Amino acid sequence: MKETGKPIDKTYLELDLPVPLRYSLEKMKDTLKEIEKGNMPNDFDSNFCELQSDINAAEVEDMITSEQATYLRSKYLGL
Repeated sequence: MKETGKPIDKTYLELDLPVPLRYSLEKMKDTLKEIEKGNMPNDFDSNFCELQSDINAAEVEDMITSEQATYLRSKYLGL
């Protein structure tokens, strides 16, 4: 983008995430794949909450930026 100098594709915000956040993100990705197939996994609520908690903790502890946190919440949690 000309205004910010940042790429339009924001997947770079998923790079170099803390290990606990990467783990909960992978679990949520698997859950979302199951939902796309038409299944509702029993662990959806717990995976959603775990990812949200890990994003919040990583942001508060300055392990990720607010931009990364907002991106992850929007993409994977629909917030």
